[in-house]
Amino acid sequence: MNQDLLGLLQKLESHMCQVVLGKQDVVRMVLVAVLAGEHILLEDVPGVGKTLVAKTLAKSVQGKFSRIQFTPDLLPSDIVGSSVFSSESHEFSFAPGPVFSNVVLADEINRTPPRTQSALLEAMSDRQVSVDGQTHSLPSPFIVIATQNPFEFEGTYPLPESQLDRFLLRISMGYPDRHQERQVLASHRDREPVEELDSIIDCQQIVQLQQATRQVRIDDAISDYLLDIVHATRECSDLHVGVSTRGALSLYRGAQAHAMVHGRDYVIPDDVKKLSPLVIAHRVVPKGYLHAGQRTAVENLIRELVETIAVPE
Repeated sequence: MNQDLLGLLQKLESHMCQVVLGKQDVVRMVLVAVLAGEHILLEDVPGVGKTLVAKTLAKSVQGKFSRIQFTPDLLPSDIVGSSVFSSESHEFSFAPGPVFSNVVLADEINRTPPRTQSALLEAMSDRQVSVDGQTHSLPSPFIVIATQNPFEFEGTYPLPESQLDRFLLRISMGYPDRHQERQVLASHRDREPVEELDSIIDCQQIVQLQQATRQVRIDDAISDYLLDIVHATRECSDLHVGVSTRGALSLYRGAQAHAMVHGRDYVIPDDVKKLSPLVIAHRVVPKGYLHAGQRTAVENLIRELVETIAVPE
């Protein structure tokens, strides 16, 4: 493993933890998504630091950052852009929307109707957008960090299954403990720490880290272990729909990234075990008594399912 890249990754983690206090696990999961070249969904009640995590990553990376505040009246063209007529040239030209950035914060993504949410589908899946028959490539790297409030909150719309499937991970921030919250109060007394952060990594280095992550080794026995978990979700009596092949590939790439974050160039079973609930829970459709919005219940079901699978030695 390239020690320079590994040192850079550790420096990025420490840099983010200076602002996101007491949430090293959350920071590491964000970095897992970044290394895997995928996107992350932060779900929790308002005010626990979801937006702060995205802004901290954006400030740490020397690239373009856009924040899209999702509201009920937001239109797809407000996200991807639109063709604009020029009175001088008498021609239409494409005006890129905020999605043309390296780090995109989709804030409160479930406060806009599904029609507008779907504007992100092609961008998140294929790193491109199509407008008026023309395809426009997005910059590299391209990372979407979306936040959402629990679906029971006023003015929220459930994310469609196809939209959820584009996120590598769905995680919760959780409340800090008393000591950590005291640190937050002290650090925000007279300033905003995130505004003082410097960029310590550029886009090309992020791409190099992503390429190095794809080279992390996965033994055939661990690949079979991963597939055993995937197929168990399809046969589970508590689930209407199990994990898709795309979900299996996401778990595979996530396991590589999780190993990389922990300084290894090989995957161990714990990488797959740790990530399974966070990668799988939002991709399955549970049966009646497990309401689709109850994230914790579905994650616990996946954990119980994983415990029934034999771990390779």
